[in-house]
Amino acid sequence: MTLSIAVDPHPLLEIGAFVTRLPRPLAEIAAPPQIAAVCGPGAAAPMTPSEPVKAAVRDLLRHAGFKPSGRSKPASEYLAAAFADGRFPRINAAVDACNAVSLWSGLPISLVDVDRLSGGVTAGLAIRAAPAGTSYVFNASGQVIDVGGLLCLYDADGPSGTPVKDAQRTKTHDGSRCVLSIVWGTRALAGRTADAVRWYRALVAAIDGAVIEDVTLA
Repeated sequence: MTLSIAVDPHPLLEIGAFVTRLPRPLAEIAAPPQIAAVCGPGAAAPMTPSEPVKAAVRDLLRHAGFKPSGRSKPASEYLAAAFADGRFPRINAAVDACNAVSLWSGLPISLVDVDRLSGGVTAGLAIRAAPAGTSYVFNASGQVIDVGGLLCLYDADGPSGTPVKDAQRTKTHDGSRCVLSIVWGTRALAGRTADAVRWYRALVAAIDGAVIEDVTLA
């Protein structure tokens, strides 16, 4: 069954999304060389982040009133800082591919375990800006983030993936077998979302046995 996401009208938002089905639990899958090669020093990637990209992403997140700065900065900015400091995270094949594309494209990307969504592949998913006062736990320590005004992926239980920090309840884990990737792009950067998704899918396709499925955006 094709996963479908209803996307609220938005003057800037440009979503790229796909599902990856893995042949084994995520912890048993080694990152292929194609992914490892773009995660370390001296990496050569087909995309390059820039200040205009950073500004356009922040404008996207500000549209409904969210303030993308400090501890609430876009995930792509966190990854850029980590890479510059030599502490770019290496976690597993799926997360590494996600982080590498986010780093080099400058676009935030969410990675969600489909089986942890309320309803799984049949979940009634939607992307919309969160109302004021919306919050959720974003890490295993129980820390909470206020996401009022931020674009969010919603299932029946509330926000899941966002361009800043994904909700802890639907994050991937060692046993994940089916994951949803969402590239949070902006129309202000013509063609960049499509380029990022194309490269992202190519990296994921290098995982032996991975099956990539399209997502319907309505």
